[in-house]
Amino acid sequence: MGRAAWGKRLSWLYEPTPGDHDLDEDDVRIRPNPKGNKPRTKIRPDHKNAPIGFVTGVDLGRYRVLLVDEQRDITATLAKELRKQGAAVGDRVALAGDTSENEGTLARIVRIEPRTSLLRRSADDTDQVERVIVANATQMAIVTAITNPEPRTRLIDRYLAAAFDAGLKPILVITKCDLADPAEFLANFESLSIPVVKNRSDAPSIAELEALLHGEITVMVGHSGVGKSTLVNALVPDAARATGGVNVVTGRGRHTSSSVRAIALEDGWIIDTPGVRSFGLGHINPTSLLRSFEDLYKVIETCPRDCSHLAESPDCELDAAITDGRLGETGTARVDSLRRLIVSASSD
Repeated sequence: MGRAAWGKRLSWLYEPTPGDHDLDEDDVRIRPNPKGNKPRTKIRPDHKNAPIGFVTGVDLGRYRVLLVDEQRDITATLAKELRKQGAAVGDRVALAGDTSENEGTLARIVRIEPRTSLLRRSADDTDQVERVIVANATQMAIVTAITNPEPRTRLIDRYLAAAFDAGLKPILVITKCDLADPAEFLANFESLSIPVVKNRSDAPSIAELEALLHGEITVMVGHSGVGKSTLVNALVPDAARATGGVNVVTGRGRHTSSSVRAIALEDGWIIDTPGVRSFGLGHINPTSLLRSFEDLYKVIETCPRDCSHLAESPDCELDAAITDGRLGETGTARVDSLRRLIVSASSD
């Protein structure tokens, strides 16, 4: 049987019968909304009266938060809308959900309060992706050992540049001064107006450091093995930060602290950070880099407007200052360190 014949035999199926009418939208049954008929809104609650907390630690997406008004710790996670932004140790945050201390409960961080400072670093000087270390710190304690492991002046210059860029007051803390004389090393920084604290490993004296930390939020930085965690434990005996020695083969410190943690002082906070062997400045503003070399910037200000401040730059005042002795005995090394950082930060 052909198509035409089949079409004729089945045509009765499509013939209208009395009372039939064409289907329209009124014939479509609307399924009721199982969650109610209230339309969904894009307006989110502002959590204006949400309790405020202080982030003291981060571990695998879980945030340890101190409730400011109640002075007790809770665990929280980030609200979905904040996951791309993220929160950092030192952040002041608004909380929603279950803020009790019951086992298994989890609050939500629904807002990050405006930050007063942000310390960042990049993987290297060519990496523009910044990694947030801490928020809202007021000063940076740069900790370095005078020996075992050997101090690195260029790493300290990097820390100083990062501190200046973040608006933090720097402090230089020298440890293990009973093992070697720090005078020659400190000559590199004698023209800078930053406080220097000398400490001994055999009889730590922390009174001078405590005075500098009073009323401040201080982030402690330094490469592995220099004694950051030992200092933290001396300042706060119940902090129980893990400590370690130095590898006898490589002369490098072993990583002990694996996470950033804020620890309360009697009046203030210290934020201990894991030891790092490099500190990228790919995100640093070039002007901040120059101004962090406080002793050299006074000379740089008299350079020609288009001066790159590198060795091949004609009429650079840095070379003239080295020649006439204005920069002292360490002038050549300081200029070399600055020029290396300029080249490294500007390389693609």
